[in-house]
Amino acid sequence: MLRRSFLLVTLTTLFAASLAGCGSGNGALFSVEQSRLRVVHASPNAPAVDVRVDDINFLTNVPYRTASGYLTILAGNRNLKVNAAGTETTVINATANFAPNTRTTVLAVDRLARIEPLILSDETAAPTSGNIKLRLVHASPAAGPVDIYITAPTADLATATPTLPNVPFKANSGYLQVPAGSYRVRITPTGTKTVAIDTGTVTLTAGQVRTGVAIGDPGVGRPLEAILLADN
Repeated sequence: MLRRSFLLVTLTTLFAASLAGCGSGNGALFSVEQSRLRVVHASPNAPAVDVRVDDINFLTNVPYRTASGYLTILAGNRNLKVNAAGTETTVINATANFAPNTRTTVLAVDRLARIEPLILSDETAAPTSGNIKLRLVHASPAAGPVDIYITAPTADLATATPTLPNVPFKANSGYLQVPAGSYRVRITPTGTKTVAIDTGTVTLTAGQVRTGVAIGDPGVGRPLEAILLADN
């Protein structure tokens, strides 16, 4: 799977580079601009999937809760298909515009019967000195609206105020810039102190840009949890 995916990415990159370099002494005849795409399988009861860009397999047999690295694609309007692995059964078929020199994360979210893409624009610019950037995404179809607490590791939740109150399914916080250090993220149903997800202590160092994604659905046997993605 990975060998084939890397080969496809490499060929796409080489093709784009060769076109960009074609020209005469008066400059290139034309150029091809590139974008970067990351895919996250967050649909709790969907099978492993293949991901196609313009009907070319970029990723194959991707299991639930897996995030790809950033793949190089051509900028512009691109068709994305998510198929049940090894089949022609398409569960997501969407067209999105990818601007040149940008990074985009596409999450497959919700239960299989309602599966859809959630498209996020990613940042790679470093935070200001001594800080980190952290974005949080609610991708659990089972959780309903939630309160998100970002605290020191030993903070008492009983007296804490939500950092992000009443966050609905498929919403994201945008990038929060905070000092580097150790944090704990706890997620509760809105208006309660009942912890549904507890990351424990997470240590982030200056300069990091990260996305945390809440996933899972106990109703289909997938526990509520959070995964952390590196955006830079």
